[in-house]
Amino acid sequence: MRRRTGLAMGGVAALAWGEWLNWRWSRALVGNGGGASEAVVVLGYRNPRSTANFINRWRVRAGIRSAADEARGTRVIFSGGPAGSRVAEARLMADYAKSVLAFDGTVLLEDRSATTWENIANVIPLLEDVDRIKIVSQPAHALKARAYLRRQRPDLAERLVRASDYRLGEWVIGKPLLALYGLWSLRGLTAEERKVTR
Repeated sequence: MRRRTGLAMGGVAALAWGEWLNWRWSRALVGNGGGASEAVVVLGYRNPRSTANFINRWRVRAGIRSAADEARGTRVIFSGGPAGSRVAEARLMADYAKSVLAFDGTVLLEDRSATTWENIANVIPLLEDVDRIKIVSQPAHALKARAYLRRQRPDLAERLVRASDYRLGEWVIGKPLLALYGLWSLRGLTAEERKVTR
C-alpha cells in the first residue's frame, strides 16, 4: 500500500514538474509587443511520410490558434526543409493547415532549413517588417529558437511575444519526457536566455 502511494505521489510530482518546466520555457525571452502586424513562425519536425505527422499537425494547430486573436495583419510562416522526405516540412504543414483545418489566412513557406539555427536564419527576411513575432513549437524548442533569434538579430528579438503553444494539461502525460529532453537540448543556453520574462 505504501509503495503504491509512493509511486502515485512520484507520478503526480513528475507530471507537475513537467508542466512547470514547460510553462517556464513558454514565458522566457518574450515581451509584451505592440503594433498591428505579426508573424507566427511554426517550426517543422522531421517528417518521413508524405502527409504531416502527429507532431507537425499539433504544431500547425498551435500556430493557427496563436494567430487566431490577431488574424488581421498576421502571416503564418511554416519553416522546415525536406528532412526525412522529399517534401519539405513547411509544405506538409501548409497543406494540412489549408486542406484539413481550412485556414485561409496569409501563409508563407521557408522550405530549405535542416536545423533550428537555419530555421531562424532563413525566416529573418520574412520578419523584418512585422511588429510582433511568435515562434511555435514545443516550449523548449521554441525557447531555443527565440534564443537563436536573439543571437542572430537582437533587434528582431525585441519583438518576440508569447505564442499559444503552451496550454495547461495539454500533452500532460508526455510533458515529463518533453521536460527531460528539453533540459538536454537547452544545455547550450545561458542563464539569461532561460530567464522567465516578467
